[in-house]
Amino acid sequence: MTARAGESDSVRLDLNNTVFQRQLFALEKAHQLSVLATLRKLSDLRWPQVYQDRGLKWELIHSRSGPDGHRLYSLRISQGFRAVAYRDDGGWLRLLSLHPDHDSAYR
Repeated sequence: MTARAGESDSVRLDLNNTVFQRQLFALEKAHQLSVLATLRKLSDLRWPQVYQDRGLKWELIHSRSGPDGHRLYSLRISQGFRAVAYRDDGGWLRLLSLHPDHDSAYR
C-alpha cells in the first residue's frame, strides 16, 4: 500500500511506551488534559510544522540516543512538562517519557 500525496509527512503518534503511559496516568487531571490537548495538536500537524512550532520547542538531546540509535528529542508537551521522543523512519512520533522539569529530559 502506498501513501497518498502528503501523507508521508503527517505525524503519527505512538503512545504505547509503558513508561510514558505510567507517567501520564499518574498526573493530576488538569495536567493530563493539558498533555492530551498537545497530543491532539500534534496529531493534526505535519513534520515540518512540528519542527517550526515555537510552542513545542523541539530540541535534539545530544547526551542520549534512543532505541536502535535513533536521535532523541525533547518537546514541550504542556506548561511545566516536556516529553522525550523520537521520530522513526515511518513517520511515527514515539513518546518515551514525561518530565516535570526541562533538565531531567536531558539526563
